[in-house]
Amino acid sequence: MGLYRDHVLPRLVDRACGTAELARWRAQVTAGLSGTVVEVGFGSGLNMPAYPPEVTLVYAVEPADTARRLAARRIADAEIPVEHVSLHGESIELDDDSCDGALSTFTLCTIPDVGQALSEIRRVLRPGGRLHFLEHGLSPDAGIARWQHRIEPAQKLFAGGCHLTRRPVELVAAAGFRIERVEARYGVGPKPWSWFTEGVAVSPR
Repeated sequence: MGLYRDHVLPRLVDRACGTAELARWRAQVTAGLSGTVVEVGFGSGLNMPAYPPEVTLVYAVEPADTARRLAARRIADAEIPVEHVSLHGESIELDDDSCDGALSTFTLCTIPDVGQALSEIRRVLRPGGRLHFLEHGLSPDAGIARWQHRIEPAQKLFAGGCHLTRRPVELVAAAGFRIERVEARYGVGPKPWSWFTEGVAVSPR
């Protein structure tokens, strides 16, 4: 699975997550970010066109070399500087209280130790800093949720460990964030993959 995981999958994710529909969600989730932002799961830089001009620096956390190469053009086209700081969200190489905001889009589904990653995000956020998140997860519809549980083993195998049944709001809250705003609804596409949750949570430290 090394060739597929390292070279093919990042390109598939770039294509699947680069739609006009998801660009609208990205514009919504990035609204209100400013100053220095750590983006966990930077991927191929699909959020770069959506960042508001108030953002002055993006610290990128991304393990995939291919995704980082795909991101180079989007970084070059943006006016916001990007600095790659870490490979994994569970260990972010930044000082405590060093970021004004944080962003996670379609990332909490995949991180192996998601609780540790969220704790790291809290650590690097200044007191009162906000985590903006856009994630897919477990549908509230019982029939769809049953299918998600059935599909999830194959999903994890072929999509780099991506879970279909995680509950992003519960994960964020369990990490000690205070949920400030949430919108959850189906996006465009097959329902097992398109129950989206977009929200903002505050680090209370």
